[in-house]
Amino acid sequence: MPSVLPDGEPVPEDGSLPASALDGAGDRPLAFYLHVPYCATRCGYCDFNTYTATELRGSGGVLASRDNYAETLADEIRLARKVLGDDPRPVRTVFVGGGTPTLLAAGDLVRMLDAVREEFGLADDAEITTEANPESVGPEYLAALRAGGFNRISFGMQSARQHVLKVLDRTHTPGRPEACVAEARAAGFEHVNLDLIYGTPGESDDDWRASLEAAVGAGPDHVSAYALIVEEGTQLARRIRRGEVPMTDDDVHADRYLIADEVLSGAGYEWYEVSNWATSKAGRCLHNELYWRGADWWGAGPGAHSHVGGVRWWNVKHPGAYAAALGQGRSPGAGREVLTPEDRRVERILLELRLRDGCPLDLLRPAGLAAARRALADGFLDPGPYARGRAALTLRGRLLADAVVRDLVD
Repeated sequence: MPSVLPDGEPVPEDGSLPASALDGAGDRPLAFYLHVPYCATRCGYCDFNTYTATELRGSGGVLASRDNYAETLADEIRLARKVLGDDPRPVRTVFVGGGTPTLLAAGDLVRMLDAVREEFGLADDAEITTEANPESVGPEYLAALRAGGFNRISFGMQSARQHVLKVLDRTHTPGRPEACVAEARAAGFEHVNLDLIYGTPGESDDDWRASLEAAVGAGPDHVSAYALIVEEGTQLARRIRRGEVPMTDDDVHADRYLIADEVLSGAGYEWYEVSNWATSKAGRCLHNELYWRGADWWGAGPGAHSHVGGVRWWNVKHPGAYAAALGQGRSPGAGREVLTPEDRRVERILLELRLRDGCPLDLLRPAGLAAARRALADGFLDPGPYARGRAALTLRGRLLADAVVRDLVD
């Protein structure tokens, strides 16, 4: 089952925020994340808050059904309008994730987007993204999404090798994600992403290089490449523990990352965040950039997390409990935390250092500044940005980003 929610203080039944959270809101971008918690099957490596039909059976009947999910989620968007009040900000980005959003009818995803549009309005150049499983979409479905206002789509490719997909319990066939890129382009999508995973047990360097080359050959303007993290409680973790498949070590992950940067850079993609490459600034995922830069976002859906003005909260996880709360006129929030100035300083370093521009050196305390000087001498930080007052990672630094961050926040 998905991982547990964090601890926190109770969320008021009406979802109201402290006045401090709304101070200066007009100067910050506003984004929406819409979570669709349904999957046809559970991938062996996944610990996201998702549910198959079997896992939902007997857990609340119609409340847990995906048939009326779009309207349930729209109820939370209407709650957001009440909580944020007369907020004049049009929404800058909307990202529909999961789970498998495209298990819902295209019309349902459009209705969810329409709820955001009706309650808040969308910026003229709003980025509207949905994740998609390659096997759950086709030309007509993609055309319906595009006609409904979506202009960016992200396909889960993971690998081009069948034996790697099998270890991950992915159900799509090799070649289908690449075909989806062409179908999305034909439907009028300006921006298309392919998600890849490296470090799967049994994957070779050649397998990984072939996956990268297949992704590049499909012509998306964005590629994400993530190291496989084996989460406790997943089927893959159990298989590794039983010795059925080998665990991939950090050195292999580092080698695969170097291959990724080599292939993607050689094909005209530029990294802008440690795990993300785009062919142009317009091709970057603005929604994720807003996360990394501490903007305001409302996460609607079971288990979704939100952040507004230094207040972070998260919803109850189960679709039935989520729908029940909204049906009773209550916030589905399960807990929240009010970040201190120190929390926000540390979070800025953690997130912004992963970006190509890095983070301002003036965020660092004396111990962190000393660590930054050592990181510069060791080749982990780029001398150019450093001279301009920013800590920005080199390629070598990206390989050890987590360790560099830990030193800088001390």
